Amino acid sequence: MEGDPERGLSSPEEAPPKIEFPCLYPIKVIGHAVDTFRTQVLESIERHTGAIDPNLVQLKPSKHSNYLSITVTIAATGEPQLESIFSDLKEIESVKLVL
Repeated sequence: MEGDPERGLSSPEEAPPKIEFPCLYPIKVIGHAVDTFRTQVLESIERHTGAIDPNLVQLKPSKHSNYLSITVTIAATGEPQLESIFSDLKEIESVKLVL
């Protein structure tokens, strides 16, 4: 069956859209709001990107401040870079989710 935008159907050959690099790419990291969380996340990302402009970092504590969401927008150079960043972030003990 052909793709039908009104019904949300797509053909089996359709692949998700490819990301064109370089591009700005937001990475969202959620974890326990411990003292070292922000520093560990930023250092981990900066190992792969170089220094990050503080204006490209957004912090959002949870309702009871038990968790912290950090969104860092990076200049992504390719899928290998993103895979390395995601892998490193998942090694941080206080990280619970990387999007």
